[in-house]
Amino acid sequence: MNNSENTNTTDQVKRVAIGADHGSYDSKEMLKTYLTTIGYTVVDVGTNNSTEKVDYPDFAVLVAKKVVSGECERGIMLDAAGIGSSMVCNKVRGIRAALCWSLKTIVNSREHNNANVLTMGTAQHSASELTAMAKLWLETRFEGGRHWPRINKMMSVEKLR
Repeated sequence: MNNSENTNTTDQVKRVAIGADHGSYDSKEMLKTYLTTIGYTVVDVGTNNSTEKVDYPDFAVLVAKKVVSGECERGIMLDAAGIGSSMVCNKVRGIRAALCWSLKTIVNSREHNNANVLTMGTAQHSASELTAMAKLWLETRFEGGRHWPRINKMMSVEKLR
C-alpha cells in the first residue's frame, strides 16, 4: 500500500474470524451470536468449550491466519486481558492487532492504525461493553491520507525480520 491509496476494500467487512481461550469462551459465544444477528458472517476458530484448558496463542494464530489469507476481512480475539493475544497476533506477517479497552481506543485503532485484528480482555468488560466495542470497531473506517506513511513504516518492519 502506498500513500496515494485512499480506498481500502478491507473496510467492507462481511466476514469476521473470532477466537478465544477457555476463560473467554462464553464471551466469544455471546459476541458470535451478536455479530451474526447484525449481519456479519462469523468464522469461529475455537475454542469449543469453557471446561478444557487451552492456550490462547493457538487460537490467536488461527484468527490472524484467517485475516491474512483473505478468508476474513477482520478478526477478533478474546482472552482474559487481551495482552497476550495481541502479542501473538502481531507476530503473524500482515497483522496489525490492537488491544482496545475503550471506545476511544477502538476508533483510534481503526481510523489511524488500520487495525485488522481486535483483541479484548473479557475480564475487563461486560457483555454490553464487548458488543459495543466490537460493533464500533467493525464499522469504523480507516482514514487513510496522512496515516498511510505510518502504516507503511509499521508494515516495513516485518521486512526486516
